[in-house]
Amino acid sequence: MTVKKKSTPSIWTDQDDAPELTESFFDKADLYVGKTLKARGRPKSAVTKEPVKIRLDADVLAALRASGEGWQTRINDSLRASLKLAGRV
Repeated sequence: MTVKKKSTPSIWTDQDDAPELTESFFDKADLYVGKTLKARGRPKSAVTKEPVKIRLDADVLAALRASGEGWQTRINDSLRASLKLAGRV
């Protein structure tokens, strides 16, 4: 049976042993504005959508997916339009 050895932290005794600060290091580094950490990535949307699970007939789902990218958005738009026609929204 193989037993994992506990890792021991290595301590730099000589400051010349420290890794160089390269461009890739700074590309991955956290960015602070003052004392606030600036978030990376796409900004959060003001209007978020809620994930749901819905059961659809296989032929309906196949037709929707065959219509190309954005089929989920088109379903949302169709549902919104049908609710407006029914006077619910």
